[in-house]
Parts: sequence; C-alpha cells; structure tokens
Amino acid sequence: MKLTDVQIKRIKPNAKPYKVSDGGGLFLWVTPSGGKIWRWTYRMERRAKLMTLGKYPDVPLVLARERHTEARKLLATGVDPMGERKAEKAASENSFQSVANLWFEHWQDGKSPRHVAYVRRRMDSDILPCLGARPIAAIEAPELVAMTKAIEQRGARDIAKRALESTGQVFRYAIAHGFARRNPASEIRPGDILKSSRKVNYARVDARELPSRLRSIEVYQGTHVTRLALKLWLSRLCAPAN
Repeated sequence: MKLTDVQIKRIKPNAKPYKVSDGGGLFLWVTPSGGKIWRWTYRMERRAKLMTLGKYPDVPLVLARERHTEARKLLATGVDPMGERKAEKAASENSFQSVANLWFEHWQDGKSPRHVAYVRRRMDSDILPCLGARPIAAIEAPELVAMTKAIEQRGARDIAKRALESTGQVFRYAIAHGFARRNPASEIRPGDILKSSRKVNYARVDARELPSRLRSIEVYQGTHVTRLALKLWLSRLCAPAN
C-alpha cells in the first residue's frame, strides 16, 4: 500500500529504528528520536545500494516520489544515481563561480572598497553569467573569447579587456589551489580578439607659443588663483618644439 500524508504524520518512533515502505524500494526510515528519512534501496551491478532522498517534512511525500522516479530513470539507462549525484556535487564545488568566489575573498584584502565593488559588479554582470556554472577545469579558450566579444559588442571594449584579465586571475588562483591545471586566459591577448581602439590626440601647445600665452595670462583680469590654474593647464598642453 502506498503511503499518504496522514499516515506519515501518524507514524510514531520505536525504541529501535524501522522502515515504512512506499513501494518500489522507497521507504521512510524512522529513528528512535522521531526523525523520518526518505531512502531508496536498489541494485547496481549486482550490488545492493542505499540512497538517501531527504528528510521529512523538508522533503514531502510528493517530492520524495519525484526524486525516486528520476533516480529510477537514471538506473534504467545504466547510470548509478548515487554516482551521478557525487559527480554533480563535485562539479558544483569546482565550478568557475565557486572558485571565483574563493579568489575574490582572497583578492579583495587590502583593496579599496570602491575598487572591490567595481570588480564584484563586473564579475556578477559580465563573467559569471557566461562561465559561472561551468566546471573550471573544463573551460576552454573559445569560451573566454565568446564572453569577451559579447561584452565588446555592447560598446564596452575596456570592460571586455578587464573582464578577460579578471578571468585570468581566477584561473591562476585555481591552478595554485589545485582546481585547474591550465589557464586558458593566458593563451589569449586582448589584441587577438578585440578591435583596436581609436587613439585621440588631444590639443597641445607648441613650446614656441608658450611665452605669448604666458604674457596673456599675466594680463588676465581674473583672480590670482585662476591665473595659476591657467598656467598649470598650459604647462600640461605644452609640447616640445621640433
């Protein structure tokens, strides 16, 4: 007989743990302290295995059956559900996002709050949406190229370049702590994938013009502070004569 929510609520603990079956190998393991844990027994390569599906009532009856059904589907394809769960957990722990968070905690020490907030925004907005869920050791250079060019295409070339640099820092941290063996960001130069930025030559004053400009400033009818500011500004514009 299949369990019902009413029956589960009425289950009482005994001096020793016992199980209450729901069918198909799924059962509730009832502990002497009153705990109720969903478990599933199955066989893989002729070996009996026991898989925990969660604790009741955190995992209600409906969800326990859903997890049981999904696990049985995996088993039917020849995949060990517990092995698959371990692989997913390992991938999550070694994802780019998890390693990036560790790097960020290490990197931010001693940095200004403004700079830390800027890098955090860049990670959350531009890097993690592209790479966050990927196992860091499986990421290849073309993925970094796609991320960088996507940022550039919205007219943010400088941010694209810095995002690539930050990604490289995460990979260096990953290598140092055993999460990855290589840094695909080191195989790419910004100039290989980003369009060159147009150089703008700002206005400058030839050194031969400097005396006449200084005389004009001296006779300027403004305040002394303004005249000093103009002289400073002029000195920065001045270029040596050819």
